[in-house]
Amino acid sequence: PITPATEIMELMSRAMPRAGGIFIQMEDEIASLGATIGASLGGLKAMTATSGPGFSLMQEHISYAAMAEVPCVIVHVMRGGPSTGLPTMPSQGDVMQVRWGAHGDHPILVVAPSSAYEFFDLTVKAFNLAERYRNPVIVLADEIVAHTRESVVLPPLETLEIEDRPKPTVPPEWYSPYRDPGTGVPPMAAFGEGYRFHVTGLTHDINGYPTERQDETEELMARLFNKISKDFHLLQWYDAYHEEGAEVMVIAYGSVARSALHAVRMAREKGLPAGLLKLKVIWPFMRRTVMRYLQSSRAVIVPEMNMGQLSREVKRVNQGACQIRTLNRVDGRLITPDQILTSIEEALA
Repeated sequence: PITPATEIMELMSRAMPRAGGIFIQMEDEIASLGATIGASLGGLKAMTATSGPGFSLMQEHISYAAMAEVPCVIVHVMRGGPSTGLPTMPSQGDVMQVRWGAHGDHPILVVAPSSAYEFFDLTVKAFNLAERYRNPVIVLADEIVAHTRESVVLPPLETLEIEDRPKPTVPPEWYSPYRDPGTGVPPMAAFGEGYRFHVTGLTHDINGYPTERQDETEELMARLFNKISKDFHLLQWYDAYHEEGAEVMVIAYGSVARSALHAVRMAREKGLPAGLLKLKVIWPFMRRTVMRYLQSSRAVIVPEMNMGQLSREVKRVNQGACQIRTLNRVDGRLITPDQILTSIEEALA
């Protein structure tokens, strides 16, 4: 348990046994993600949840899961930092950490809910992504989203689209756990199914054994990235509001997107041509989608509860297309609709 993600553990401890699942409270965050990886290698879908300091402790295992291609989901509820920081206050200060915190070049997938329903929906989709690409996936929320209580209408469980990892179709003696079948994602056997294979965090060959050969190392690293990058066009998950005729677009995520939507609606009531682009995928960064709105706008505003993290990516892809304005708050309080509305008015002045 760790504030502000503790409620996830409390609820899962009751819900998992009722659903035929397993809940384990480990001694620390290192062990938690280690157990998650072990459960996944055993053929189960597994997740853990934490916040800033605990997420810092998970970095080595995130890198390991990326290299060993072990599907898993990590819910990270951001709080004020650095260090112990503001345990009960919201923040979006870990946007760059979820991408670059673990050592070495590695692919990562990060989704960001802004409501209770999106938390449900994107968690289901996070498991699908983890299974599809054999990769760790992070559900990145902030304290406000995690503690929001609101009514939702959940779809019937039988209507949910559920994906499972690719399984081997060859006999155990023919199985190479890291041989590319042409999709970039090797079939994954589970321990205990009769397939004997080696798992390591070292650079490895198609049989899972350590190698330092240049051709094998380069081929492995290229495949780890290409299995996701080839599908960038499928990962453009966003909602756009009031984009028609918008001269100023607000780009936001998480709880700030809720304030931004209210601000945009207030702006429209005043006759101001403002719109909102709400990002649901943070990493890989939706370059092509963001660029489209940069090229069609007079100005773009990026409000964040940090010193400016996602705005760095927006500026990187802007290439002089339009004016970029940032709105940052790091005092443990939500960016309000009025603050965003003021920024919209200034951009149009």
